[in-house]
Amino acid sequence: MTFDNSKTIINLRIKLFGATVIILAFIVLTYIARMINYPLLGMSETTWTLILVGLYIAYAMLPLILNYQYIFFSDDGENIVFRYFTAGIVGGRKNSIEINKRSFSGYKSEVKFFGMIMSITLFQKFQEGVARYPPVYISALSRDERSKLLKSLNLYSVKE
Repeated sequence: MTFDNSKTIINLRIKLFGATVIILAFIVLTYIARMINYPLLGMSETTWTLILVGLYIAYAMLPLILNYQYIFFSDDGENIVFRYFTAGIVGGRKNSIEINKRSFSGYKSEVKFFGMIMSITLFQKFQEGVARYPPVYISALSRDERSKLLKSLNLYSVKE
């Protein structure tokens, strides 16, 4: 099985671009063109600007706070493959984990922040012991994608 969440990440980036266009249009219409008359709904232009810029910053930072990552997963062939990177405003370093199915030792899932931040930590057995990989955040996966991923990992986990 192979899948990625590229549609989710592209949709997120398009919405962020739209929010950027809206905030820039507001600033142009308010401060340069002077086309919006204030007070508007009883608030000054400074108050509106602070509110809208605050909402924009909160929306732009949400993917970083919730650790949204682009994830490519494949268990076709001999290896379990994860490729992932942070999908916020500034893209993070690209990471890759490849574990041979025979040496895959299992995983640990973790849920934080009222179920909004989800991660899995993968384990691989070696002669020296068990290696633990950095967590892969699966918050940006759909419920169906998460269920397929965990079901697939359960197939290869060591049963004791």
